[in-house]
Amino acid sequence: MSQATGPTPTETMFSADEASRGLGIELVEHGEGTAVLRMTVTPAMVNGHRIAHGGFLFLLADTAFACACNSHGPVTVAAGADIVFVTPAREGDVLVARAEERARFGRSGVYDVSVRRGDEVIAEFRGRSRSMRDSTGSRTPGTTTKEP
Repeated sequence: MSQATGPTPTETMFSADEASRGLGIELVEHGEGTAVLRMTVTPAMVNGHRIAHGGFLFLLADTAFACACNSHGPVTVAAGADIVFVTPAREGDVLVARAEERARFGRSGVYDVSVRRGDEVIAEFRGRSRSMRDSTGSRTPGTTTKEP
């Protein structure tokens, strides 16, 4: 964060995210349309099979998605999301979620998040975003597309 410019939209949103920060999720880096977050799987996050509960993996990926899609400034929320669990995570695993914008069009966007333990893919997430109208009712300008 620069003292002259203040916090970015991503930093502002993440600092108010009690749920994610309360689970020890850390914002590692972020930029326009991107974010990297980290979480260590704690004993409270494992299910009856002694693997990380899928809800916690989804939450990590969803938080990375939220950081990436809110990087542009307008308040943006999830319109929908899907996750594929590739391999189990276990207590003590350090997971890194990397979110990347794939496309923005009007008030909508598509983002992919890969959750990894080192080089190993744990889960793949795709989120669809929707920017909220501002108080004047105007729409968010701009359309971008990024190749994978």
